[in-house]
This record gives sequence, C-alpha cells and structure tokens, in this order.
Amino acid sequence: MVQITPNPAQTTASPDDEAKEFVLRSANQRDVRFVRLWFTDILGTVKGFAVTIDELEHVLNSGASFDGAVIDGLARSDEADTVAVPDPTTWQILPWRPSQDAVASMFCDLSTPDREPLPTDGRHILRTVIRRARELGYNFYVAPELEFFYADDINEYRNNVGGAVGGSSGSSDLTIRFNRTSRYFDQTSPDIGGAELRREVVLALEKMGIPVKHSHHEVGQGQHEIDLRHTNALTMADSVVTYRVVVKELAARKGGHATFMPQPFSDRPGSGMHTHMSLFSGDENAFYAAEEDEFHLSDIGRRFIAGLVRHAPEITAVTNQWVNSYKRLVPGSEAPIFASWTSGNMNDLIRVPAYRPGQEASMRVEYRAPDAACNPYLAFTAMLAAGLEGIEKDYPLSNPIKDRGNGTDHSLPRLPRSLQEAVAIAEKSELLRKNIGDKAVDSFCRNKYIEWDEFNRSVTDFETKRYLDIL
Repeated sequence: MVQITPNPAQTTASPDDEAKEFVLRSANQRDVRFVRLWFTDILGTVKGFAVTIDELEHVLNSGASFDGAVIDGLARSDEADTVAVPDPTTWQILPWRPSQDAVASMFCDLSTPDREPLPTDGRHILRTVIRRARELGYNFYVAPELEFFYADDINEYRNNVGGAVGGSSGSSDLTIRFNRTSRYFDQTSPDIGGAELRREVVLALEKMGIPVKHSHHEVGQGQHEIDLRHTNALTMADSVVTYRVVVKELAARKGGHATFMPQPFSDRPGSGMHTHMSLFSGDENAFYAAEEDEFHLSDIGRRFIAGLVRHAPEITAVTNQWVNSYKRLVPGSEAPIFASWTSGNMNDLIRVPAYRPGQEASMRVEYRAPDAACNPYLAFTAMLAAGLEGIEKDYPLSNPIKDRGNGTDHSLPRLPRSLQEAVAIAEKSELLRKNIGDKAVDSFCRNKYIEWDEFNRSVTDFETKRYLDIL
C-alpha cells in the first residue's frame, strides 16, 4: 500500500492531491501501462476492470462508471450505473507482471453517479463502523492468520475431494506436488515446493507494501499459513483481498492451484482466518490492565469480549458465509462450535493470548470462527460492531472456559450448524442492520438463500456412494 509523506513546502495541497500526484509520478517512473481498478461484490469476491495509463489522471479525478449489477453477487438485478472512485493510497505495482509495460492496481470506493456512497460497498460499510469506534475514542487494529491449500491443479480437487461438501468420507490419496508429506511447521525436504511458493508469496506481498509477520506449513497436507502484521482494519481488509489474489496468481503461474475453501477435504483440517483484534486509545492499548489478575485484561477488553460472545450467533453468517463453512465448524476440528472464551483452548470461539511482561501493546483478543473465504470488510465490521456493543451497553462477561472436556457443554450458546440457520439469525439481527445497513444485509442474505437453495437441489457424492446401490 502507498504511504504518502506530506511535503512541508506544499502547504496548500491536500493529502488526497498529494496521493494522486504520487500515483501519477510512480506510474511514469515504473513504466506502468495498465491499472486494474479493484473492488469487491457483496460476497467479498474481487472484481474490477483495467484502464490504460492515458486514462489514469482522469479516473483519479472523476472515477470510472460500470454496471453496478456485478456487485450483487449471485442475486444480480437490473443494471445500475455505479462509479468506481480509486483510492490513491492503495496504489500497488503488481510484482508478478513484467517490469516493462507494468501493471498496477488500486482499490476503489463505490458510489452512485451523484457521488453518494453505495450502501452495499464493503469499504464504505467498514469505514462507517471504524468512524463509530473513533467517536468512542478508539482505533481498531486487526491481524488475521489466513490458511489455504496448494495442489497440482483444480481438477485434483474436483476428482479427489470425493464430496466433502456433501459430507462424504472423501479421498485421502490426493497428490499434492508442492507437498506430499509435510505437517505442522515442518521444514523438511518434502515441503520444498510448497515452501518455495509460500516464500514467493511473502516476497510479493512485501513488495506491495503488505508486511508479513509469520509464514509456515499448517497441520494438513498441502496446507499453509501466512500471517499479516497488524494494522488498521480498512487497510487490512484491502490486504486480505490482495493476499488471496497473490496466492492464487502465483500458484497458477507454477501450474498449480490454491484454494481458500473452508473445508476442502473431509479428512484434513479446514482453513480458518483467526483474527487478532485490539483497540487503542492514542498510544495506549485499551485491552491492557496493569493489575496482576489472571489475564491483565481491562474492563474495556472484557466488555468487548462479552459483546462478541453475545452476538456471535448472529454474526456467524458473515464470518462464515458459505455452505461449506459449516463443515469446518464441527467438534474436534480446532474450530469453535460454542460461543465461549478462554486463554488457551483452540476449540473455543475467543482466545486471550497470554500476557508477556513488557508487551502491553500486544494485548489482544483472538476470534477463531472466521474462515479464509469470508468477505473481510463485512467480517471486520461485524466483529468490531459486536465488541463495541458490549462496551457501550456494559455487557457482563461470563467466566472463561478452563476445561472443555468432551466439547458438549450445552449451557453455552451454540453457533449455527448450517448456512441456512446462520442466515435466518443474521437476517433478524438488529446489530447487523444497524452497522452493515438494511440494504447490504438484505442483499447478502438474498445471495445466501440462493446458495442454500442450489445446495439443496444438488445430489452430493455422499448420497450416491451411500444410497445408489442399496436403495
């Protein structure tokens, strides 16, 4: 992402003007010929179109019109003129493209022709709830851990998944050229292909101004994780979208395929997006308390967690938005099924990492439900909104879970078991309607009901394997 340093001599220039000047200067110096204007639909899928360098200055000043029906996801309606307004602070050179006749990208805010923000634009929605947090005196920071799988090509998923979406036992002999035997944190030679590709992704992200904290092999065969360094939520949502593009682009260039599908295999772990969150008041971490209690968690932090716990069922459709998402949220999968919090158990919804002396700024809350295929703009909006609700309404916090036992504590609120259940709860959520907006909630739910209906009409591999011969 572009970082603009104001020039003291240019006292009359606005930050936006300086950012535009930087973009035009960078485009000239880097021999940019095409600029991709990126935005996302209501489901978080990256969309966009390219303009030539000759159009860049005009587009920076006036935006570019396109058919807004594309942002409706599966529930496309009549065409409607929409304007993509580039955010010059998101200017990036795409490092996998040639340096000669280079290609760049910018994220766009979406508006109506009269420049009113589009109510279904994820960047606008997230920016609005961030503004609400600032009015309360807080800046919101996030650091997601995104997991994904590599395989030789997409046909291997189609041929060997065996119907994990439908619930079959699947196949365990998937050939993964990038990784055949490596496991959690392995650094051994069988992981050379995946490790090399993962390294290229990290280098590409760093070149694009997206700092990486950690990268490693995950638990499942062919599963990897790259953790982004914490930053403000809007920048991070843009970075998550970019991250997914980079992972897929570089895998394709190696003749392979990468997927962020939440549960692509029934016999391997799913791919989550564990999200670390913190609120800062100025330079002070609002979640930290100096008292020598068990967690060093402030009253603000406790109320934030209480908000997440209370509203977890209604925001699950947003953090886990696909039919397949609920194949991951099952017992024994290191993914939550109850709205509970703890300091250590990986099966709980919320985890408070152990405090390290002298690391007050690192005090944070980890929300473990989201998967790597969610819409990050809406997911960050929902999580922040739930936490702020707890702060504003002074929600009490229950005791942490210290012994999960067999994971069947029915006294705890249960997360939705299916997309249909989750969407039915979300559709009635006052929290989501207040913070995401009626139009966006209705559009999102309409898309999800279409997906659920399509799923119900599909005959899965599980059904044919189990019933075709015996019924």
